Amino acid sequence: MKRPTHRDHRDLGLLALRLGTGAVLAAHGTQKLFGWFGGGGLDVTAKAMDAMGFRPGQRSALAAGCGEAGGGALIALGLASPAAGAVAAGAMAGAAAVHAPNGFFSTSGGFEHPGFLGWSAACLGLTGAGRYSLDHVTQHRLDRTWMVPVAFAASGVVTACVIRKRTRSLARATEAAQAEGADGPDGDGATDGPERA
Repeated sequence: MKRPTHRDHRDLGLLALRLGTGAVLAAHGTQKLFGWFGGGGLDVTAKAMDAMGFRPGQRSALAAGCGEAGGGALIALGLASPAAGAVAAGAMAGAAAVHAPNGFFSTSGGFEHPGFLGWSAACLGLTGAGRYSLDHVTQHRLDRTWMVPVAFAASGVVTACVIRKRTRSLARATEAAQAEGADGPDGDGATDGPERA
């Protein structure tokens, strides 16, 4: 009987990591897109994305849902690993940016969960899916060496632009709210209340 080699162990480990990471990502994505697993669906997610500063909300919700569901499914299957890992990591970076002001740990609303999912997806995109994957079956046609830097560079640029746009959108909303508060409801700097003459 042939004894398992270190390579066998590595590929089994990659398979287990891919299935776990990909399944969680895909489940989160289908919550956003279809309302599965107790999710809100696209319309509810769009409103939430808009409130978080990702505008337009509908397009942002669709992009986030597809990035998570599609990237997660491809990671689990081990297909187009560089693109799948980069896309899923980018989607999680956007989610982590929302939670970052609350610190790291999930108990305080921090970015622990999306950060870990994004990190795992990125690592799988960099290492490849292993032998027990569709990339191996298809002779790595969608998993070429040059695809790794291209996929991660493209995902990094898009993610940075999305986060920057969100930051600007939130800043404009804050400025508008402050200006409205300073002007008061009548636009003359006064406010309704006991102190108003």
